[in-house]
Amino acid sequence: MKKNLILALTVLMMIPSAMFATEGMWVVAMLNKINEAEMQGLGLKLSKDDIYNINQASLKDAIVRFGAGFCTGEIVSDKGLVFTNHHCAYDAIQSSSTLENNILQNGFCAKSLDQEIPIPGLTLSFLVRVEDVTESVLGAVNANMTEAEREAAIMARNRELVKAANESGLYNSEVKTFYAGNEFYLFVYQTYRDIRLVGNPPESVGKFGGDTDNWMWPRHTGDFSMLRIYAGAENKPADYSKDNTPLKPKHFFPINMDGVKQGDFAMIMGYPARTSRYLTSYGVEQAVDVQNPILVECFGLKLETWKKNMDANEGLRLMYAAKYASTANSWKYYIGQTRGLKRLDVEGKKAATEEGFTKWLTSNSAANEKYGKSLPMLQDFYSSTNETQKAFLYARLTGMGGAEFMRLASEFQRTFEKYFAETDATKKQAMLDRFKASAEAFFVEYNTQTDKDVFVALTNLYRNRIAANARPSWHAVLDAKYKGNVQAYADKLFATSVIVDKTKLMNFLAKPNQKVFEKDLAVATAKSAGEFGDALRKLIPSEKMSKGQREFVAGLREMNPTKQYAPDANSTMRITYGQVKDYTAADAVHYDFYTTAKGIMEKRDNSNPEFVVPEALAQKIQNKQFGRYANEKGELPTCFIADLDITGGNSGSPVLDANGQMIGIAFDGNWEAMSGDIAYEPELQRTIAVDIRYVLFIVEELMGGKNIVDEMMFVRGARK
Repeated sequence: MKKNLILALTVLMMIPSAMFATEGMWVVAMLNKINEAEMQGLGLKLSKDDIYNINQASLKDAIVRFGAGFCTGEIVSDKGLVFTNHHCAYDAIQSSSTLENNILQNGFCAKSLDQEIPIPGLTLSFLVRVEDVTESVLGAVNANMTEAEREAAIMARNRELVKAANESGLYNSEVKTFYAGNEFYLFVYQTYRDIRLVGNPPESVGKFGGDTDNWMWPRHTGDFSMLRIYAGAENKPADYSKDNTPLKPKHFFPINMDGVKQGDFAMIMGYPARTSRYLTSYGVEQAVDVQNPILVECFGLKLETWKKNMDANEGLRLMYAAKYASTANSWKYYIGQTRGLKRLDVEGKKAATEEGFTKWLTSNSAANEKYGKSLPMLQDFYSSTNETQKAFLYARLTGMGGAEFMRLASEFQRTFEKYFAETDATKKQAMLDRFKASAEAFFVEYNTQTDKDVFVALTNLYRNRIAANARPSWHAVLDAKYKGNVQAYADKLFATSVIVDKTKLMNFLAKPNQKVFEKDLAVATAKSAGEFGDALRKLIPSEKMSKGQREFVAGLREMNPTKQYAPDANSTMRITYGQVKDYTAADAVHYDFYTTAKGIMEKRDNSNPEFVVPEALAQKIQNKQFGRYANEKGELPTCFIADLDITGGNSGSPVLDANGQMIGIAFDGNWEAMSGDIAYEPELQRTIAVDIRYVLFIVEELMGGKNIVDEMMFVRGARK
């Protein structure tokens, strides 16, 4: 023990003081002595082997990935109980709700295992191991290959590695690229398919503050929900069955009831989706001037149209709740990112890094030979693609990514072009069955009039932004036959197409008719939009971008060989660490590190759907009936912040203390640091988490879920 401590201190003394910033979403399998020493210097009482270990249970074994990585969850009991965010389970909660039993609005809490609700289609995966396969992957390429040939060779080698690692279906695996294509790692997962909803708070708790508070601090949102993983024989993954039993996990997180203090060590393990920390100044300029304004405009118009319809129909509001929330989150994100990039002069800071890189190249002929073309290549890529990117984004966001019927129509077109050319009856039936399943799922959350309104609004926007000679071919039909009247075109499409009417579509599937298929206006529109988007995409020289970025990142790392560079997020398990910490947002604006239930009552406005406080909760807060969940001051903590480095995909991740015990659930970032996916700002960037004591208070005291709380292991005195 003493020897290990001396080693840790020696390594710690060798770390430059600048390294003590908490930037970095570190791959759990790539933690080294520097990471370990830095974490322990901040207060961690564990080793890196306690965090990631393939030979015995470790913290990684209590972390689950949602699907391909859209959210994170954590195991909190020996019966496979999972905590995550309310917004991560939002779609499942909405799908399980009806107007008669609206669990999205009213909340839900299973009092026994047989009351838990199956969630079809949801999978949760555990990371089994990570393997560095860089040598194997790059062994398949050579310097004479074009970028396209290089990519094809890498993909072929990746398929070989994945097939071998899957062990005939026991696991599912993927090879991920790191450092812009300079390194490759194999990730092996075990995926569970029987997932059930255990409980969720009322929407007024789980989404308290709504869009107004989204990305904001201070926060008072109880953003959590509870699921359970079920397993088949021998604790193995299995399809849903009443005979399945709760998973027996390798590890689960105890609950730290002591809470958090300013300066406490904190860390998060989860699956951040995507960052662009190595983006150049040219890329930042394009994001601010071209990409983000288009995203904000198109998302905003779609939200406005949806909301108009949702406000007029309670059933529609419930049906569209999940997709509205998801789109609103993206819309506000790009507004905040643009603001942050400008306010913090991220383009200027990137340019300074590039200037230093260029100076290094001029003094190093060998490096200049390898990397000297990278920045000019990237500069040329961005300057030459601004107009194409504008055209592509408007076409995508108002076309295939606009009205919802366009995606189904595109799938319909691809399916039945093959269907009518196929002669094998068995294959034809398989095509019908696959498409019918897609159609059934599509119409569960689809309103024809709402989608028609979206189609008209976005098409008019597109025609106002893009010249007539740069539009998809279907616009020529709109001009010639309908005199440019988008509403008239939409009226005809929605009156005649089989795509937008479930009854018509199911009748077609019962007896497919080639003439009906060929004349369908929705199919023609979607096909034209898809072909146009593909043509625009081909005009973007992505090979120049990938080669330039790969060489630039490799050069940066070679220029600073002693600096630790964290790889960009890519939906693989990462750890970020730092401290519970307040911050100063602007001149004379200082924020404390935690909030309490007092703030819930200060924000309460039952005339505003975003700030409704249920009477039962209001009474408990007013009477200070907080039970065992109050802090030493008698307050009920609700949320806290820490200088942890996260992004989308980390939603639902556990916030852990120095002993690997749970203190909260991460759910958001702060408005002042919305540029964080491109440039980390240590003085401003904060992760917002719901305090685990508030979660358990809601579960036990408001939802009546003592049976659930009793599953967990509580720890006190861990601070000592």
